[in-house]
Amino acid sequence: VASKQGVRFVFTDGSRFIFRLSGTGSSGATVRMYIEQYEADEAKQGIDAQVALKPLIDIALEVSELKKFTGRESPTVIT
Repeated sequence: VASKQGVRFVFTDGSRFIFRLSGTGSSGATVRMYIEQYEADEAKQGIDAQVALKPLIDIALEVSELKKFTGRESPTVIT
């Protein structure tokens, strides 16, 4: 595990979100947000990720104040 690779928030159920900069410097760098959550219920595993992870995404955006700091209302890339 490498240090200084971003900020990680881990919840008791194992869900987590991570923020990290991508690029060679702090100016013009891309902010990457990773959202992960385990789902044991096979019936829910086919749900669109944006829908299934929305509650966790909302928490991540609120905690990070990403919209405030970037001035963006939505991401430029979703993978």
